[in-house]
Amino acid sequence: MKYQAVIFDLGGTLNRGHYWFEYIDVAKELAATISAPVDDFLRLWSSQSSGLITGVFQDFQAYIRHICALLRLNVPDNLIDNAANFALSVTKNRFMTPRDGAVELLSHLKSNGYKTGLISDCGPDVPSIWKSLCFAPFIDVAVFSCSEGMNKGDPRIFQIAIDRLAIKPENCLYIADGMRNELANAAKLGMHSVQILVPDEIDDSPIREDWRGPVISSLKEVINLLGE
Repeated sequence: MKYQAVIFDLGGTLNRGHYWFEYIDVAKELAATISAPVDDFLRLWSSQSSGLITGVFQDFQAYIRHICALLRLNVPDNLIDNAANFALSVTKNRFMTPRDGAVELLSHLKSNGYKTGLISDCGPDVPSIWKSLCFAPFIDVAVFSCSEGMNKGDPRIFQIAIDRLAIKPENCLYIADGMRNELANAAKLGMHSVQILVPDEIDDSPIREDWRGPVISSLKEVINLLGE
């Protein structure tokens, strides 16, 4: 086989991509739940989010309390819990929609002897529901940024996945939509990076990298990349 393993990103890759404004709308709803000033809450929710996806905050409750402290708001625990539960519900029911062909592709890979991995920049909500997702049975190694203390802007997270899969990077294909220089960092390690970019999902996300390498527009094209 041309490759021994395929590692995927989650959001925007195995899952359908979402526009940046959708995440902003969720943050606005959270602000309303705790009666926080919307503009200030949005500014801090975005600027402090690295702590959420690198494990500084163990759950949404801790993160929301942190934002409230910065805003000097005294919010009752029940409202904090309501906001956190809403955020978790949105992740599970809105942001975890499988992309067309995702499960079929993963099943094909497993049936044909490929190792499979996942690297996701995410908060603690994703690992908490991971085993209930349709992808989980087909993924050999799942690496979550919040569990490792680093996001995909740090090349070490790719090495973690490679080591756990027990493969060489040059024998691995990495598929992602391209955030925080993930494609470039994987390529620097020796992995074969390919961007999935669906035309009607392209947005103005401030963390999307300027990737000049191979690009596909659907998961169906991954089969062609394998050279079977």
